Amino acid sequence: MKGRATATRADDLRRALEREILSGELAPGMRLDEQTLAIRHKVSRTPVREALRQLASSGLVEMRSRQTPIVATLTIPKLIQMFEVMAELEGLCTRLATRRMTVPQRKALLDIHKRLIAALEKNEPAKFYEINREFHHLIYEAAESEFLAEQTNQIRNRVGPYRRHVTYRPGRMAATIHEHQLVIDAILAGDAEAAGKAMRDHVNLLGENLTDFIASLPIEVTAPQKVG
Repeated sequence: MKGRATATRADDLRRALEREILSGELAPGMRLDEQTLAIRHKVSRTPVREALRQLASSGLVEMRSRQTPIVATLTIPKLIQMFEVMAELEGLCTRLATRRMTVPQRKALLDIHKRLIAALEKNEPAKFYEINREFHHLIYEAAESEFLAEQTNQIRNRVGPYRRHVTYRPGRMAATIHEHQLVIDAILAGDAEAAGKAMRDHVNLLGENLTDFIASLPIEVTAPQKVG
């Protein structure tokens, strides 16, 4: 029973830390001190260690020999590579989704798009970012490939803290609306190849202006900080 309770606490803590990493509350490079986390989440250090181990296996945390774990950071070349791979995977998701998406899912996609437009009009980038995740996750779901969705989502989570900063760039939200509209139009027309290409172009935005993207990254991305 004790082992099961510890596992449950570790899973709960993993989900909580994952949310904080993906939301940007725990920034790339931030140190994750076991004792500080244990106190903050009112658990012992055992579930903290297990939660950090799980997050390391998914690439969100870096475990360093004889050093405090940190929120995973990515070098610029690695980040570019991951965006390129994610663009291809999301393009494949979209091609499959175009052929397999149900009528209710198409309606849900249009509803999400309207909510994104509303967030843009109200200039709410944080809300826009979260709704944007819904847009992409719906397409993963509609592709009806659990393995593909798993792999795509894992990479999306890895680049999430960096992609969030892109959302705050001037004009990026409006550009996303336009790019999503191209994806939606192709899906509704049943053109899987056009939909896949539109999604690849949308996700692989680094090709649009790499210099601006790198300049948008915060200094703390490469400067580790201690949590708490």
